[in-house]
Amino acid sequence: MRSYVAKPSDIEKTWYVIDAEGQTLGRLATEAATLLRGKHKPTFTPHIDTGDYVIIINAEKVEVTGKKRKDKIYRHYTGFPGGVREVSFERLLEKKPEEIVRHAVKGMMPNGRLGRQMYKKLKVFKGPEHPHQAQKPVKWDLMGREE
Repeated sequence: MRSYVAKPSDIEKTWYVIDAEGQTLGRLATEAATLLRGKHKPTFTPHIDTGDYVIIINAEKVEVTGKKRKDKIYRHYTGFPGGVREVSFERLLEKKPEEIVRHAVKGMMPNGRLGRQMYKKLKVFKGPEHPHQAQKPVKWDLMGREE
């Protein structure tokens, strides 16, 4: 019995839309990362990008549990001495809610070239509108089902 290895020419990429309204951030990010990697497909191959495109809408309406809304802090380093920048969850939610979702999904993607290639297929938008209607995206609920 031989293992199946997907060839790049055999892979069909689908576009999915996930509505973040009222969803928990971590559960939303896990589902998006699974779709981006292609782990939901029977043809999943770890070293080949078998994943699909994911559009996340209503990023500003994502929820977090516990005291994270007040206490969670996002940090990044500018590269200069003393260049650590911090921004709270609430502040980032006001200014750039898309970055919260992107950051969560990126943390669940593989590190390296392949992970970066897969991550580029994630599209996050602030409101209910997105410019990818021409791709005919399929609605995906967080129970792992197409609607």
